[in-house]
Amino acid sequence: MNTRNREELAVMMRGFMPCVTPLLGLLLLLLTPGRVQGSSGCPLYCSCHGAQVDCSGHALTTSSLPSRFPPATTELRLHDNQLTTLPNGLLDFLSSLHSLSLHGNPWACDCGVLYLRAWLLRQPTNYTGHSNITCNSPPRLRGRLVVYLAEEEVLESCHYWYCDLALASQVCLFVFVVVQAGLLAAVVVFLRRFERLSREARRTTEESFTGGEGLMCNE
Repeated sequence: MNTRNREELAVMMRGFMPCVTPLLGLLLLLLTPGRVQGSSGCPLYCSCHGAQVDCSGHALTTSSLPSRFPPATTELRLHDNQLTTLPNGLLDFLSSLHSLSLHGNPWACDCGVLYLRAWLLRQPTNYTGHSNITCNSPPRLRGRLVVYLAEEEVLESCHYWYCDLALASQVCLFVFVVVQAGLLAAVVVFLRRFERLSREARRTTEESFTGGEGLMCNE
């Protein structure tokens, strides 16, 4: 390659590198595990290292918790957050999961904890991850291990919206019946008064007619 060709190639490379460098940098970030949150299947606010997903210590709540995790996850860390419940079905598709840390969360042991309790009960007898998952509320269950809660204890704290709807419907029905009974009583009173007035008017008319006939006879 002569000197002129070398100079032309150098000029082309100087013009080409500014376009390629950002693309190479972006590609490098995408291929680096855990560097970009939410990329490569790693959930937002979590860091991923192979099959390990660490979402601990991010003050995650039940509403801000990722809705799904990589299916190949073997270790999931959710400790030291603000979780009160786990969404139903969150862990069902993690067939390779063998380690789950949930301690350090203010678990609410009401109906919402039934899914977590059922999942813990399905784990092998040598699984020890449930030994530090305790209730924070309600007060009567505070400090109890979630896995050892009786279903009846949890159901006592359940409060379903349709129960409120049923109660409101019953109250409305009672008010409706009372109003209807009041209207019916008013109608009955009105009819009786109208009947009495009608009898008095008829008697007055008859007396007036009889008195008129007697006066005509006297004349």
